[in-house]
Amino acid sequence: MVRRPPLDPVEPRAHRAPTDAVVALGSNLGDRKATFDDAVEEMRRLPLVDDVRISTPVETVAMKPDGLDETAPRYLNAVAIVTTRLAPTVLLGFLHAIEQRHGRERRELWGDRTLDLDLIAYGDLRSDDPALLLPHPRAADRDFVLVPWLELDPDAVLPGVGRADAALQRLRESR
Repeated sequence: MVRRPPLDPVEPRAHRAPTDAVVALGSNLGDRKATFDDAVEEMRRLPLVDDVRISTPVETVAMKPDGLDETAPRYLNAVAIVTTRLAPTVLLGFLHAIEQRHGRERRELWGDRTLDLDLIAYGDLRSDDPALLLPHPRAADRDFVLVPWLELDPDAVLPGVGRADAALQRLRESR
């Protein structure tokens, strides 16, 4: 993997070119729709965010480490495309802060949650830094990410993977 020099994680410089970041939203606890609405409004109010477009939410069965869990509360999932001039690490920090304000607790792998905000892609940036894995390592395996993303951008490309519609087709064929 090609490593680019790290982007400045502290200084969200105003001269940075606007970049489209893909953020996956998930929630299976509480008032999921109200949580989504609040989280999207918080993203819109972030500094150096020019636009936030949100897909139609879809309801899905909870995914656990052992597979689908029909007994767990169902998830509401969506994707937002955030046009921003924030550095990706700064954006990720803001996303984690929004999760925390909505009661997110990280107790177990893929546990139930009030809000999950995953940075799926940031332009065409690829990073294998454990603090910022881009694109998200499991994005191509999640139809609940690919389907809403394609609603917003039918020509979406997942860096290092290719077109999102082709990834979705491969995923469906593998089932």
